[in-house]
Amino acid sequence: MLSASSINKSFLLLLTVVISFAGCEEKAKKTAAPRQHVIPPEEADSISSYLSEGGLDKGVLEAKIKGKLTAPYMRNIQRSDSPYTEFPRTLHVDFYQDSVTRNQKPVIESKLDALYGKYLSSQAKVYLRDSVVVRNVLKGDTIHCQDLWWDQHTHKFSTDKPVRIYTKDKVLFGTGMDADEDFHEYHIRKLTGLVYTSGNNIPK
Repeated sequence: MLSASSINKSFLLLLTVVISFAGCEEKAKKTAAPRQHVIPPEEADSISSYLSEGGLDKGVLEAKIKGKLTAPYMRNIQRSDSPYTEFPRTLHVDFYQDSVTRNQKPVIESKLDALYGKYLSSQAKVYLRDSVVVRNVLKGDTIHCQDLWWDQHTHKFSTDKPVRIYTKDKVLFGTGMDADEDFHEYHIRKLTGLVYTSGNNIPK
């Protein structure tokens, strides 16, 4: 899985611009406010970023690609206490079955879509919300949830909200879920319903 440093390099694509502005005079006290420094949001359109990690290949350090993130718009907010990068206009991620080099053709194992995403660099966590859908291409399962957290320290995805999981022969309903990085294995914390769908053409 991605290290915090590699994710940070993948997401922070723009140069920081610092704009200083002079303090303004307060009308009531007629005293000058101290100078302040603000960092405006960094913005970019048509984002296409490869998620990579460093590794050794026959003794040679080489970056291997774990997946690809695409988004129509990205905004980076620089704050001293809690900087973050957000994708407020949808994002899509393809996770590859194995790490690949640039010359290899990747095999997509799972796909993730969400209407909103936020990367909290200080916590090494990614938060996804609004129509979150994860499809395991190889296994054929599809997960629908309201929001989803990815913790880079534990290498796990999790949510406390209701989830629906569509498999080849059933639909699982529950509250709360934990899953591994590639969504090959998952666990519903509280199962609330089970519907067998073998032979039915239920959309995922």
